[in-house]
Amino acid sequence: MKITLHTDFCVASGACVIECPEVFAQDDDGLVILVNPDPGPELAAKVRKAAAVCPVTVIEIEDDA
Repeated sequence: MKITLHTDFCVASGACVIECPEVFAQDDDGLVILVNPDPGPELAAKVRKAAAVCPVTVIEIEDDA
């Protein structure tokens, strides 16, 4: 799973952090940051949920080939 963040569009809602704090956090400005760039398969569902609840869709997920 490859996770890309488009932080230029982040509105600092924190929804991703609430859904998956094992992978996402917020910087001092409230913008999303990736704290675990290579989450294991046990976190895949939580990462996808975090991406889904983002109000401006700044989290892009690509599956491994």
